[in-house]
Amino acid sequence: MIFYSNSPEDTRAAAAAIAPLLRPGDLLAYRGGMGAGKTTFTSGLAQALGSPAWVSSPTFALVHQYDGPTPLCHFDMFRISTMEDLYSTGFFDYLESGAILAVEWSENIEAALPDPHIVVEITLGEGEKRTITVTGDERFS
Repeated sequence: MIFYSNSPEDTRAAAAAIAPLLRPGDLLAYRGGMGAGKTTFTSGLAQALGSPAWVSSPTFALVHQYDGPTPLCHFDMFRISTMEDLYSTGFFDYLESGAILAVEWSENIEAALPDPHIVVEITLGEGEKRTITVTGDERFS
């Protein structure tokens, strides 16, 4: 599934479009450079999943949980470089929580990602333009 975004609103709308296809326990492995729109995408996802919370980057907290009919846990793995670091986030406990997990900088924990998982790749274009590609499951074909 491919979305083209020309604004933060478009990025949030792309996330809202996939939200009805998600199931409790799904993991979204985000790929994209700094400033690509991963947190903006998560904001649209949280809202579409019924969370009234304001979404912010979990850069320093490592994980933010957004409650709603289907909880969403938003991770930032940018500073995670060892398994010990990963364990300290509580990541493995969250895998069993039934929440949807959105993982920024997922390439830093590639070996620990469960199979299957959903890949959300956000590619920067000029200005506000982004291409958002969602793969990894037949629901997104």
